[in-house]
Amino acid sequence: MVFDWIGYFGDSTIAEWDGKEAFAPIGHPVRLHLEYDYTLKHTTKTWEDYFNAWLATDEPAQTTGLVIGRWWHDTLDDGKLDSVLASIIAVRERLPLLKALFVGDFTYEEWEISWIIQGNYAPVLAAFPELEYLVIRGDSELRFGALQHQQLKGLVIQSGGLAAQIVREIAAADLPALEHLELWLGADFYGGDSTVADLQPILQAEKFPNLEVLGLRDCEYADELAQALVDAPILAQISMLDLSLGTLSDVGAEVLFASEAIRSLIFLDLHHHYMSNEMLDCWNTIGLWSDVSEQQFPVEHEGEEHRYAAVTE
Repeated sequence: MVFDWIGYFGDSTIAEWDGKEAFAPIGHPVRLHLEYDYTLKHTTKTWEDYFNAWLATDEPAQTTGLVIGRWWHDTLDDGKLDSVLASIIAVRERLPLLKALFVGDFTYEEWEISWIIQGNYAPVLAAFPELEYLVIRGDSELRFGALQHQQLKGLVIQSGGLAAQIVREIAAADLPALEHLELWLGADFYGGDSTVADLQPILQAEKFPNLEVLGLRDCEYADELAQALVDAPILAQISMLDLSLGTLSDVGAEVLFASEAIRSLIFLDLHHHYMSNEMLDCWNTIGLWSDVSEQQFPVEHEGEEHRYAAVTE
């Protein structure tokens, strides 16, 4: 579950446009979100009316980032995100400073992550060659194709179940400037059918020569992933590794702890895990800056123990 709207993007707080007033200060990322009337059971405006009203202000020319929340009119309209993305592409000349785009800023109370219908981002990346950060929440119907972009520094896909095809497209991408890659791999039940084999081009450092931060989060096969990582060439390149939100147990944690390559990192994020108290105590004995908070406990069902990633539905 995702509990909060994003409050910042990069180093900037986000201004939310209420459909009436100009932003202060100008130049911060802008959140565009159709308010929902729970009595009438629909939004008060259509995306087209709302977006056009925003375009009529002086803000687009000053906007450095767009955060897109609810974009559809009612629950019967499942989003039509490609038309929303097309509306942004159509006014690209009026967004000369746009460097960051986040699409899908919902909390679980508004819309579960697995319900978000995404779209095709190849035209977006082609239309904004200066884009540096792209964050996508939800992966149903998400498409990239042959992913390439010369300026993109950060790519984040938050999903409760990231399809293997998307993982493979990203692993094969031409993103020479990429510094931060974060994939929420999720659960098989929600479409997260990737395996360690799909991630091998990333782990083998065959791609992304400038990568510094690697997040393989919310992973149902976290122990297997940990074992694949400890001997992976990518560890010699990155400074921060994020394996949080997954199902990591002592099995994976022990190989991470024993790895000299892991100890050479600046930061290791393992929060939301299934490590034992004894394993947790081990991390205090080395000089690695790490986050091992949010200890979870397996759930027993019909004599079997089950571990769950943090974000699925």
